[in-house]
Amino acid sequence: MPDFVAPKGVPDYVPARSRGFAAVRSALLAAADRAGYAPIELPVFEDTALFARGVGESTDVVSKEMYTFSDRGGRSVSLRPEGTAGVMRAVIEHGLDRGPLPVKLVYAGPFFRYERPQAGRYRQLQQVGIEAVGSDDPTLDAEVVAVADEGFRSLGLTGYRLEITSLGDRNCRPAYRELLTAHLGGLDLDEATAERARINPLRVLDDKRPHMREMLADAPLMLDHLCDACREHFDRVRAVLDRLGVAYEVNPRMVRGLDYYTRTTFEFVHPGLGAQSGIGGGGRYDGLMAELGGQSLSGIGFGIGVDRTLLACEAEGIPVGQRARCDVFGVPVGGTAAADAVAVLLGQIRRAGHRADMAYGGRALKTAMKAASGSGARVALIVGDQELADGTAVVRDLASGDQRTVPLAEVSGAVENLLGD
Repeated sequence: MPDFVAPKGVPDYVPARSRGFAAVRSALLAAADRAGYAPIELPVFEDTALFARGVGESTDVVSKEMYTFSDRGGRSVSLRPEGTAGVMRAVIEHGLDRGPLPVKLVYAGPFFRYERPQAGRYRQLQQVGIEAVGSDDPTLDAEVVAVADEGFRSLGLTGYRLEITSLGDRNCRPAYRELLTAHLGGLDLDEATAERARINPLRVLDDKRPHMREMLADAPLMLDHLCDACREHFDRVRAVLDRLGVAYEVNPRMVRGLDYYTRTTFEFVHPGLGAQSGIGGGGRYDGLMAELGGQSLSGIGFGIGVDRTLLACEAEGIPVGQRARCDVFGVPVGGTAAADAVAVLLGQIRRAGHRADMAYGGRALKTAMKAASGSGARVALIVGDQELADGTAVVRDLASGDQRTVPLAEVSGAVENLLGD
């Protein structure tokens, strides 16, 4: 047993699985980039009040799961449990909402929640998220959903399911809240659930306990009490998704775990992940910016779990990130002069955009060639004493075994020809 191990609930990603993790993250980011979302980098910790106000004090995230501590100045700060509140803070602070709208941003990185660790549920979770701020156009809602769907499709995933609903807005939700509160008042709730119902009754619908699901079977549903504007908005979102070819199911009982969601709300689930089946989700948050001290602008976004998406790929047997470690492998045979010559050649090859590695430490030819094969490289460059004397290198096609000796000045061109075949 080593002296130190990673904290409980915090996964390491090491080769070769780390290549799959990186490939998943890159695919999700690329889907956002193709839709015009610009990158934003956020602090890993923020003022605790930002999350209390932005995420909601009644949520499990704020009330039970945040890593909160006092810094040396006595300020209460928290490791970020999600990304939207931090993005809104940055948009307000830097005046991005004063420029062209919508503001479209994408981010990636670790987020932190003190949860019970289990498969796909970590205390340090990795996410890719996007936010589109400044437009309430239903087409934008559909775009955000479609970006996530495209990211999953680009990885080859097919076994996931998209569920969507509408949570209404400030016009129709108060009346629904009264109906739901009255219904919950007639149920025999435990003390903790009753308190949650008092603060935010919609959160009770998110209760996963079987006996609570049974008790809530006849609870009124938000979809049945939407105002005309919210109904029209939801219908248009669905119409655009239909035209985009994005398959979905309407789930009238969906309640996301954050308080700021309004109108369009969605979640991607993958049955191959077991109990923790969610791989990403999001929704519209039309009052969040004003709640955080900014303009009264609408917004919509999502957060996709990189960890869980990788597990989904593995569940479907999709070989993400399983490419060769390098394209070209250098094999110096002899002393330091040969090693230096190979290093120079590989530097040229890397500058040309190819991945290159070499055998270090004066390995014997047989051992070095075994390392070349193990690297997955297509091409081996071999330089020994004779090649040094002649100003040449041996370029070997590791797939066919064919090789030829070329002048050092022509090595890059010979490698390009082989890699281009």
